[in-house]
Amino acid sequence: MILSKYRALSAVARLDSRLIRRSLISTQSNDQGIPPPLTGIRVLDLTRVLAGPSCTMLLADMGADVIKVEEVTRGDDTRSWLPPSAPVSPNTPKESSHLPPESAYFLAVNRNKRSITVNFKDPAGLEVVQRLVRSSDVLVENFIAGKLAGMGLGWEDCKVLNPRLVYASITGYGQTGPFREAAGYDVIIEAEAGLMHITGETDRPPSKVGVAVTDLMTGLYAHGAILAGLRSVQHTGKGVWIDCNLFETQLASLANIASNYLIAGKEASRHGTAHPSIVPYQVFPCKDGFLMIGAGNDKQFRLLAERILEKPELADDARFVSNATRVANREALVDIITQVLQRHERDYWIDRFTGLGVPFGPINNIQQSFAHPQVGARQATVEVDHPRAGKVKMVAPPVTYNGKRMPVRRPPPWLSQHTKEVMLELGYSQNEIAELRARQII
Repeated sequence: MILSKYRALSAVARLDSRLIRRSLISTQSNDQGIPPPLTGIRVLDLTRVLAGPSCTMLLADMGADVIKVEEVTRGDDTRSWLPPSAPVSPNTPKESSHLPPESAYFLAVNRNKRSITVNFKDPAGLEVVQRLVRSSDVLVENFIAGKLAGMGLGWEDCKVLNPRLVYASITGYGQTGPFREAAGYDVIIEAEAGLMHITGETDRPPSKVGVAVTDLMTGLYAHGAILAGLRSVQHTGKGVWIDCNLFETQLASLANIASNYLIAGKEASRHGTAHPSIVPYQVFPCKDGFLMIGAGNDKQFRLLAERILEKPELADDARFVSNATRVANREALVDIITQVLQRHERDYWIDRFTGLGVPFGPINNIQQSFAHPQVGARQATVEVDHPRAGKVKMVAPPVTYNGKRMPVRRPPPWLSQHTKEVMLELGYSQNEIAELRARQII
């Protein structure tokens, strides 16, 4: 099997074994991790789909009490994005038996949260959310700019209710400018902010990235900004309005591509998996699969030619003796390497590459990715008990502290799972809760 090839330690790993042992000793001496740093922080989550929920999940992972406010009958849009979905357990709670299965999409970005349903277009529902504003440290929303202000829940409204509130707005284009009222969709921003232009093969139309990276990057920026906002409140005692948007996040994430244009006026283009300035640095086909190879310097190229491809003459060929000449003769070199690699299966080449210091990696599908030995070694997935779906496996929080991850304290909630619990915390009586339910306010 392909994965069996990874069991062999590379020469580099063997040379670093003393450092690894020292790291393990250090980790074992701090095996308690750290207390969840946001314990005691309440986050009012008025977001849906991906950018906002990924942000609030990161806060929840760090211990924040995230209360996700959802539409009364349908909830977050992604609850209906199925299949795929988790199977419904025969022991599902009676009060949730009318609900559809839990969608895989929703489960991906809503762990460690509580769910309540509120129709805050109604004055009685607005009062519920206003009570939450008063008792929260953070509010995160991803409505079109100005929408919540028109409902009495904008920044100016909420800072009166809670002067220490960190209010984070996630939009498509920001709170100002000619596009402020335009809805934000990951794939549209990929197109408008340059990412799609540089993604795909040279001779093919532009392509979107395989996952909604602009949404996810915006969630990361927003979560970092919220932590800074909380720190600011500690210093000043005053709340802060955070304006985070997909468009500027994507511009910032163009990184060196943006800098090339801003500094030198250099327009970018599509190169597929290849690198415009390094050869060979791209995906190559084998007899039964694909490998990504990145020989970034002359030493690595010589190793590739002599030790892996067994074509030592390539390293001394005038066309390929330096990276500059390899770039100039890209097509010829890529053709030679492709012909050699296609003689054998991917497993064969993995064996030949392993331990020599030439960067490479197989193109794994999702099943192969989660079967990777590093996943098990690092415990990169976690299984949680879900009240409606039984055992649910998900990706674990990807950061460790003193060798320990933040715990998954709660599975992703089913729709309205915590409405009564939260309403009681807000001071509503059992009779008031029943009346609001009867009116479909909650």
